[in-house]
Amino acid sequence: MKHLYQLIIALICGVTLNAQKTGEMPAIPAMRQLHHQYIIESQKKIDGFYDPADSIGKTKQLVDSTILSIRIEIEQDKFFNESDKYKWLRSTNELLTGFISAYQSRLIKLSELGQAILAFRKAMHLELAIQSIYPVFEENNLSICNLLIDNFGLSNNSGISKSRDLIIWKYCQIRPDRILPLLSKNPSNEFADTLIIQAAFYDPEKLYNYAAAPDELGRKIQSENHPLVQIIGQLSVIKTGRMYFPFLDKLYHGTISIDSITPMLTDENSGKYYKQLVATRIEYAKRMQQGDTALLVNVLTDKLQSKAVELYINDINALHELKDLKLRFQKLDSLNSQELYYLAVMGEEEMYTSSFVSGVYPRIFQNMQKPNADSLLLSVSDDYFKKFIKISATYNTLDDLLKKMDSVAAEKRMRSFVDGLDHSKSLEDAVDVADSYASIHQPALRTLILQEVQKELIRNTIAVNSRGIKMYQLLQDIFLSIDTANHIDLNAKLGIPPVYSMPLKRLQDTSGRVVMQQFFYGDKDGTNIFNAFVAGFQNGKWKIVLKPEWVEISSKSGVPITIFANRPLDATKDLDEQAQNSLISYLKEQHLEPTVVIHRGHSYHLRSTIEKLAPSAQLIILGSCGGYQNLNEVLGICPDAHIISTKQVGTGVINKGLINEISEKLRLQQDLNWPALWHDLSKQITPNLKETFEDYVPPHKNLGAIFIMAFNRLM
Repeated sequence: MKHLYQLIIALICGVTLNAQKTGEMPAIPAMRQLHHQYIIESQKKIDGFYDPADSIGKTKQLVDSTILSIRIEIEQDKFFNESDKYKWLRSTNELLTGFISAYQSRLIKLSELGQAILAFRKAMHLELAIQSIYPVFEENNLSICNLLIDNFGLSNNSGISKSRDLIIWKYCQIRPDRILPLLSKNPSNEFADTLIIQAAFYDPEKLYNYAAAPDELGRKIQSENHPLVQIIGQLSVIKTGRMYFPFLDKLYHGTISIDSITPMLTDENSGKYYKQLVATRIEYAKRMQQGDTALLVNVLTDKLQSKAVELYINDINALHELKDLKLRFQKLDSLNSQELYYLAVMGEEEMYTSSFVSGVYPRIFQNMQKPNADSLLLSVSDDYFKKFIKISATYNTLDDLLKKMDSVAAEKRMRSFVDGLDHSKSLEDAVDVADSYASIHQPALRTLILQEVQKELIRNTIAVNSRGIKMYQLLQDIFLSIDTANHIDLNAKLGIPPVYSMPLKRLQDTSGRVVMQQFFYGDKDGTNIFNAFVAGFQNGKWKIVLKPEWVEISSKSGVPITIFANRPLDATKDLDEQAQNSLISYLKEQHLEPTVVIHRGHSYHLRSTIEKLAPSAQLIILGSCGGYQNLNEVLGICPDAHIISTKQVGTGVINKGLINEISEKLRLQQDLNWPALWHDLSKQITPNLKETFEDYVPPHKNLGAIFIMAFNRLM
């Protein structure tokens, strides 16, 4: 509002002074009347942009008066010869038509018109006085500068070249990602040195690419004497230059040298490079706690993750069938507790259940002189500690983790785990809290987390933080719903599809048929699992048709159900994937949309199933080990789906029992009541599989999935 008043005063002063000087519009010669008419027509078009109810509309008359005063000045002032009058009338209209175009393209605000006119008049006077118009560009914003830079009347001014350079600088302050593309076309820009340094801090990787180019900008970057630019320039001529980027901040501050890193690259498999990445990440994490973010910390994190998977996780995963655990995890022997910790938090999505539970997790504490979980987290500056708690909960090692701290530290950790979820831009931390709550079996710990959620709900309510209120209110409702004594109906309260049951109607197509699809894989176990699956339906109630690439199993009575499953053909020749693709094509051709999708196979095949997952799926069974960790990805494809998964080991016997029970209930025209179905299944499970079955998570206890579904609907 203050700016608006200043503009009005400036316009009034300009109009008043000019009116005193020039008086009324004189008679316009016929030869220039058309030029004046162009200006008037442009004004009328601009007038249509104003909203009479808007306070900015109050400046409309003053803006019109200023334009009129410029026209009078052009016609009357002795400084304008006949040629100048044509020139400046055209320039005035160019200003207005340029504004119209920019306003319609949302490149300038209507409130900036008055300032643009004042800037134009000042530039016009400087041009007439044969002075540089550069000061006008210095004192105005980019939108106004863009209106003036190509104006006909100003195009030959002595300051126009310098002003163009300034416009590039102003634009780059708004769009620093455009610095280098613009400089590549304007390498002699007056502000090139300043902009190159700015680019070095904003996007060192992009500067690295441009520094290696054999052109004028590349040479200019190489000749820059700023220390960061010099380091990037030096790396750009090294073949493995990008491998040094995780340590760029340390190189810039002189705490490590290029020569000390080079030997680590010649023998990556030794693990020295990974160890240096971990040490650097811990150092950066400590700085982040103090509000200081290192250069390219994201590049360090990405490289740390890729090396964790490439050097260690892939190896121990590949040996998952090896019974000799010492031999299987031999490659981890050279890693200390902190390095093992980063394997866990960086390799969460890639690591097999057994790799974490039997290998990485126990070795973290075996390698500590005093196995204390709080000391471990402090030693890594609490970096990714929420992720580590979530992973521990997912794999049912959270109770053990908390027992490795004293009670005060454990309570503090769990409070921190829940606090400040609203500060994160993503839902990841909140989903981790929801997922973890379902895995906690200690009543006192559950009570603590619930109380902390309620405390955070109050904090966000006082702060009127809408997102935080929704987030913590959801968590509270979901957590309370676990206790049936609270009588909370999540379906009614959260406005989401039924959680405790899957209605048969949701699974049927328009003809009343239920279409189920199973993914099998052609590895060593695939054939046995497939044969057991088919045998389970040889009971007279189902018709089985074996085809070259898949099997079709259809109900003979009751609700029409067809189960399609690809045959586990030779994976070494990718024949299993070919069979899956053929089946998917067939289903599309027949207009059959699977509403039940089941993954059968090891966890390392799960990603392939998810990539082929039909969006029509309403019930998804992830039968592999650790399938619980893939909920977010699955819900991204099927937002309202019910998901059954396991936190640890998936077994063919339990999966078969689940599929048979679900198929039979649907055939008998029954809705799937999850608490009742789970209760019935638990009675059928043999004692040796009880513990394994407890790791399976039914849809009504899939708290992370429920949270995502409800939050997305609320927002």
